[in-house]
Amino acid sequence: MSWLWVIIVGLVLGLIARAIIPGKQHIPLWLTIVCGILGSFLGNAVAGWIGVAETRGVDWIRHLLQLIGAIVVVFLAERLWHVVRGSKDKRGSRQRA
Repeated sequence: MSWLWVIIVGLVLGLIARAIIPGKQHIPLWLTIVCGILGSFLGNAVAGWIGVAETRGVDWIRHLLQLIGAIVVVFLAERLWHVVRGSKDKRGSRQRA
């Protein structure tokens, strides 16, 4: 798989994951793509562990596992992004006040 396809799959999975997670995620697009890519790799690893990585036809289970992986990674990244960016914003607002 070329890097272009990895980025496209990461973008698609990341955007779908953001749409599924309730509420608005305040993470940039580049982080959404990275989360989608990581979720794809995580889903592929789980598919390999449970023995459904290679099936005939469309690998629906593998794709579902990739999406679940992307949802988990986007959720965790959004929380971490909020903690990191939130702490910087709080310090900045205290200095201005």
